[in-house]
Amino acid sequence: MLKTIRKIINWTGDRKSRLYWGFLWSFLHSMFTAMPIMGAAYILELMIKDFNGEKALDPIWALRAVMFMIAMVLGRFLFAYLRATFQESIAYEKTAEVRMRVGDILKRVSLGFFDKNNAGEILGAVTTDLSVLEMYSMKMTDVYVGGYISAFTMVLCISFFRWEIALIAIVGIIGSAVFLHILNRRSCRNAKVHQAAQNNLIASVLEYIRGISVVKAYGQEGVSADRITNAFNAHRKINVKIELDYVTANCLHQLCLKLSSVGIAVAAALMAVNNVISVSLFLMFCIFSFVIFAQVEQINNAAHTLELIEATYEKLDRIERVDFIDEASRDKKLHAFDVHFENVCFGYDRRRVLDNISFTIPQGTTTAIVGPSGSGKTTVCNLLARFYDVNKGRISIGRTDIRELKCDSLLSNISMVFQNVYLFNDSVINNIRFGKPDATEEEVIDAAKKACCHSFIAKLPQGYQTVIGEGGSSLSGGEKQRISLARAILKDAPIIILDEATASVDPENEYEIQKAISALAKGKTMLVIAHRLATIENADQIVVLDEGKIVQKGTHEQLMNKEGLYNRFVAIRQKAESWSIA
Repeated sequence: MLKTIRKIINWTGDRKSRLYWGFLWSFLHSMFTAMPIMGAAYILELMIKDFNGEKALDPIWALRAVMFMIAMVLGRFLFAYLRATFQESIAYEKTAEVRMRVGDILKRVSLGFFDKNNAGEILGAVTTDLSVLEMYSMKMTDVYVGGYISAFTMVLCISFFRWEIALIAIVGIIGSAVFLHILNRRSCRNAKVHQAAQNNLIASVLEYIRGISVVKAYGQEGVSADRITNAFNAHRKINVKIELDYVTANCLHQLCLKLSSVGIAVAAALMAVNNVISVSLFLMFCIFSFVIFAQVEQINNAAHTLELIEATYEKLDRIERVDFIDEASRDKKLHAFDVHFENVCFGYDRRRVLDNISFTIPQGTTTAIVGPSGSGKTTVCNLLARFYDVNKGRISIGRTDIRELKCDSLLSNISMVFQNVYLFNDSVINNIRFGKPDATEEEVIDAAKKACCHSFIAKLPQGYQTVIGEGGSSLSGGEKQRISLARAILKDAPIIILDEATASVDPENEYEIQKAISALAKGKTMLVIAHRLATIENADQIVVLDEGKIVQKGTHEQLMNKEGLYNRFVAIRQKAESWSIA
């Protein structure tokens, strides 16, 4: 636990001084908890002497003692308030910074990072795990550090009266610490298993929600429910195991403290019977025996939580140590926007996808990439956007290798329209404005008109202020695609990447999208992946890929006059487009 406490203290960074001030307030809070007990003993001593006729009770001294106790009680609440003010907000401030930093990291890593790490683990890191840090790091630090500060402060106060009583308290604290260490070791083993079960649960729930339409379509509710039920059961079992591991060591920890409390009371009683101490001191020690270990008893609750925090730090450390794809890059303003692929090779793990491809997209022209599924078309787009880095060769824009550019610097020059459009759970205007956050409403509407989506947006209940639901669930595929094109038009980047933007839309929507693409393409360097002839036949250049290699290159007319893959592709597309149900 000490190791984790040190990590928490170091994690606070430039807020560390506030944490230390919190420890000071905890110490003073403990002092002001102990002093009223001693004050009560003093008043009781005066009352006993007055009752026995040894010394008359001085009302002024009694009043002073009462005022002293009231001041101590008020001081106790003051220092509790100061500790909370200085410490409690640290975790929330720091966690907000970490979330922003993790968001920046995820933006700058290769997409391969997401292929190698499941969504549940990443989502768990930035939500559940960071919530543990947010809610419990300061509380558990205060329970652990404040608990021992409180106990040893009271032991110090007791030692001024009888060192023997203080020694009994110290023995109890040491005994409980031994069993807390055992509890900590068990919690350490369980924390990572608990976190893995939790990540698996999150991933299973995500998969179930994302695939619910497929599950219903194939009538596999039972099979899918079994998977998520198994994840729930695994999570339940590890939680039960944690509780069972916790019980024995926790009971022994509590037993040491309770025996020590009884020992203090018994020792004080024996001393009082033998006239070693007064009745008032005996009563004071009895009161101390009830309160001295109150905060130490709570440390058992911190053991497992601190190990969860330790596991969270390890997970965050793995994320923060990941290599940025643009680590050695810099911000640079581009002035030319011709694109060059030079002897580019790329593969996912050991599977080669692109093999030594070279082509140029002159500035202001359109190049279409054509080829069968799995030929590497989408990979070409991903490499140009630098979602991955090439294994060999280079990609340059205006003769600047894109590996020299920071991701933000590169992507500020690129607009992308994907086949599967993602819209945010926000208003239509904000979804379009995502392409240019500072755009005026007039600019947004102008972009929507060019993307041929203004008319259907105007018919929505609140027009541009209509909230469209997560993923654009309330819109059709064609409508979402046109809003995506409006984003790209609004961004007005010099390079456009279209990844099968018309692949899954009906003819009416395809016509509207083609008009939007024409508006988008004016004066831009464009890379297009498409299967439909209307999208590619007017391209300035067509690059035909097969098994990761360029097998043909030219205009539509040039390639149609040659035997080859493109000619066969066009014939198949024409046959497919003329197909109808008899």
